Amino acid sequence: MSLPSRFLVPIICAVLCAGGIVAFLWWQLTTSTVALKAQLPSASLVTSPEFSPLLPVQENSEDSSLLHLRQGDLLALQGEWGKAQSEYEIAVQENGGLIALRKLAQAELQRRDIKGAKVTLEQMKRSGARDEDILLFEGIILLRTGEMVRARELLENATESPQKHYGLTLLSIMEGNHEQVKQELTFVIQGWEPVLRSYARTLQAAYDEFALFPESPNIHLITLIARSLAQVQECELALPLLVQVTQEQDDYRDAWIVEGYCELSTERYEQSLHSFERAYALDPEKPEIQYFLGKSYAALGNHQTALTFLQYALKNGFVPETTIRQLIAQEALQTGNPVLTLEQYDALTKLPDAAIATFNDFITIALEMSQKEEAYLKATQALKQWPSDPEAFALLGWAALETGRTDEARSALEQALSLDPNLESAREKLDQLK
Repeated sequence: MSLPSRFLVPIICAVLCAGGIVAFLWWQLTTSTVALKAQLPSASLVTSPEFSPLLPVQENSEDSSLLHLRQGDLLALQGEWGKAQSEYEIAVQENGGLIALRKLAQAELQRRDIKGAKVTLEQMKRSGARDEDILLFEGIILLRTGEMVRARELLENATESPQKHYGLTLLSIMEGNHEQVKQELTFVIQGWEPVLRSYARTLQAAYDEFALFPESPNIHLITLIARSLAQVQECELALPLLVQVTQEQDDYRDAWIVEGYCELSTERYEQSLHSFERAYALDPEKPEIQYFLGKSYAALGNHQTALTFLQYALKNGFVPETTIRQLIAQEALQTGNPVLTLEQYDALTKLPDAAIATFNDFITIALEMSQKEEAYLKATQALKQWPSDPEAFALLGWAALETGRTDEARSALEQALSLDPNLESAREKLDQLK
């Protein structure tokens, strides 16, 4: 007999959060996150580009903090900065070092937690962070708090470094001194800091694109710069520029999209809803607008309306498909519709980039819904796709056990443990057969 949805939904949510995310993240460690990054033909900002302001993660499977760093990175890519901050805080506690502290500081800045960012900055100093890295964070904090004069004094008096010139780039943008911006960008692009070089190229691209349209009004340049600022995680600096644009030209769709994205990223949910509603009125068929409307409604707790817009976005061709289907699955659970959630995970398992964790999620939900044969069939498909993976054998063993195929369950679970003796999920299921 199936459980009522009021019991089933929280059970599924808890199981997926506890189990599926871990397997998914370890799979992500071996693959690129390029597919998640923003595709920006004009101003659509689905996810963000490189977001470590100073140093990328160095993968080390023996470092227990790495899992939380990567989980935080993935959440940040999806604009879930509150959850990302929680993961970075755990990474700091688990001795993630300067990398974790830098990422934590950036998350705090993204969430307008200036007080927290200052505390983290002091931790970075005590942990031996480079002077130029401290300089950049101090400069950005001053810019975020509107202390432009102090920011210029700090940066101009600092020793030469890419961080100094990147800070001066941001300051010059806020001052509207575009010739100075271009000069500072040249220093950064020629500098030794690889991530800042990438950021500088992103900002330079705004000027390069504007140069292709010499007759364009100045608000077009401001919008392009704001879009680039959003791409390099400087939404707080982009927002004043965007407000200026939308006040001057109320029907500038792309400006409303970027403004809404920045408001959503900085947890201004009511404002983001207004911006995306304005963009939607101008272009109701654009899937990116529908996607962000869905996210804004979800953030405000209106899950049914969120689900409606997310389904529109999927129908209209939103990419990446994995991102939209996962979000639809989450919102379907919030509205008490586990059947729709299962449909989304079924579709996710059929995508070319499907991970074994997605099969695990499908099987988990199917078993909770008492659709045991569907779970067993999906487990056999997983094993065909990953014939040497202990997790696949464990999934088959679990599904076989639930469907009364005792001998097959024992064989699959024993095979899983022969491939990975430390696979506790398989061991626990095998113990049930004793």
